[in-house]
Amino acid sequence: MERRTMLGAVGASTLAAFGGCLSSIAGASTGTLATRVSDRPGDIEDFESCVVTVVELDVMPAGDDAELETIDVADGDVDLTEVKGDRSQLVNEADLDTGDYDWLRVTIDGAVDATLADGGGDAEVKVPSDGLKLNKAFEIREGETTSFTADFTPVKRGQAASYNIQPVTQEVTVTYEDEASSTESTTNSTGSSTNSSETTSA
Repeated sequence: MERRTMLGAVGASTLAAFGGCLSSIAGASTGTLATRVSDRPGDIEDFESCVVTVVELDVMPAGDDAELETIDVADGDVDLTEVKGDRSQLVNEADLDTGDYDWLRVTIDGAVDATLADGGGDAEVKVPSDGLKLNKAFEIREGETTSFTADFTPVKRGQAASYNIQPVTQEVTVTYEDEASSTESTTNSTGSSTNSSETTSA
């Protein structure tokens, strides 16, 4: 009887501990990663339009035992000619566990719809098969939005109308909600307000 009582107590204690772990996991704190796209130095001025489709994002949490996390992107069409310089476009928002992350990788559909300026016709634009890895660390903070602006651009190869999409890691920016400007919109050239979730200044 005493043995059964003791085993019962051990079992209850184990279940309680396991339940506590589950509660801890279920209540893990999260924040939001807002991924934007911009286009800075490169050969974008050669184009009338250069539409890429972001289909997936990979993020790598910091730590030796960390596992890659993949985020599907539902509506990731971006015309790089519309996000030159300080402009950017939101392509995805996703909740992630809080903590530090080492890098973000952007996967682009291989079919880039690109037209050269001044009646130059279609251009061949290739993207890396393994995506564009941007080695910029960032942090996800509880209840806040981290804005990660991925920067990449078409770069001409050879003399033909052929280009590669290349990451511009030095132009990648990360901003945090509590550090951002209190202004949530910008004003376009016509003087009207443009919501920050559209193509705006970064």
